[in-house]
Amino acid sequence: MYNPLINKYADVLVNYSTKVKKGDLVIIYARGYDAQPLVKEIYKLCLQNGANPIVRTSMDELAETFIKYASDDQLQYIDEMSKIEVEKADVMIFIGAPSNVKNMANADSEKIAKRSKATHPILSKRLERSANGQMRWVIADYPTNALAQEASMSLEEYSEFLVNSCYLDLDNPVQKWTEIDEEQKRIADILNKTSKIRITGDKTDITFSTQGRTWVPCSGNMNFPDGEIFTSPVEDSANGEIYFDFPQNYHGSTSKEVYIKFENGKAVEYRAEIGNEFLSNMLNMDEGSKFVGEVAIGTNVRIQDVTGNILFDEKIGGSIHIALGASYPEAGGKNQSGLHWDMIKNMKNGGKIYADDKLIYENGKFII
Repeated sequence: MYNPLINKYADVLVNYSTKVKKGDLVIIYARGYDAQPLVKEIYKLCLQNGANPIVRTSMDELAETFIKYASDDQLQYIDEMSKIEVEKADVMIFIGAPSNVKNMANADSEKIAKRSKATHPILSKRLERSANGQMRWVIADYPTNALAQEASMSLEEYSEFLVNSCYLDLDNPVQKWTEIDEEQKRIADILNKTSKIRITGDKTDITFSTQGRTWVPCSGNMNFPDGEIFTSPVEDSANGEIYFDFPQNYHGSTSKEVYIKFENGKAVEYRAEIGNEFLSNMLNMDEGSKFVGEVAIGTNVRIQDVTGNILFDEKIGGSIHIALGASYPEAGGKNQSGLHWDMIKNMKNGGKIYADDKLIYENGKFII
């Protein structure tokens, strides 16, 4: 990415997504070294806004090493600094620039599950503080060869894909995201007047209660790129079956052709043609991992194909995703879990969504 784009990218993340202001404690987490130009520009803008930025960096290899060598006690240990940061930060900005997206592919999935369960309080605290307005946060990526290879693109192609997905090619991307926000709020307002969602499609017929829950429009505030409308359904309400035709990636591992059957909110039957053991270990992580924490509809029309990067894939225009595990407090969700695995389904091949038995979405598009 060349400098003018980096400047625009950082400006959107600092001044639109997280609205950094004077006096804010801003923690910038950078995964990988390639994102240094973007991190430096974010850091500079935070200083110019009068904030107090702190940069935390990590290497891909450390997570692999930790899971390989950590004892049970070490898997359970949460350092005090991480607790303080999530309790005190006004803004968190996460920048991903992985040099290897498969470094955890062969890691012990049982140990991954134990670690995720142990770190759940950190995630829960971030979501809680975000929901009550005490913290703003955003997740974004910087193009790397690893991300490009996973998406079967050259680095130049992937960079262009990222720029287009974020509308950074426009003179005023914030204006575009504001327009997207207005349209998504219109749809969310309609959905917030309903209480039941039914999704049908290939090997899929599943219903959820959304009574008393809130549909949330997403337009670049917590994810960048963005483009989805989501809610957290009533915890014991999922009934039926769903088949996920896209590959489902989580912690560097992949499960393919995933089928899940729910009864009274809980996954009672599940299998994957590839990655079945990993799927089973994740869904047996804790008491909440077999329940649905999120139902969402992807709306980013500039993202149409799976890239292997969930930040982009869950936003695919014409898709839906269902997350197993932790729910979102701002949507009214109450499910607690160390897991939050977004599983994506293509809806452009005959998929339908009904709200209170009225057809509102067909073949990847809203019809309301």
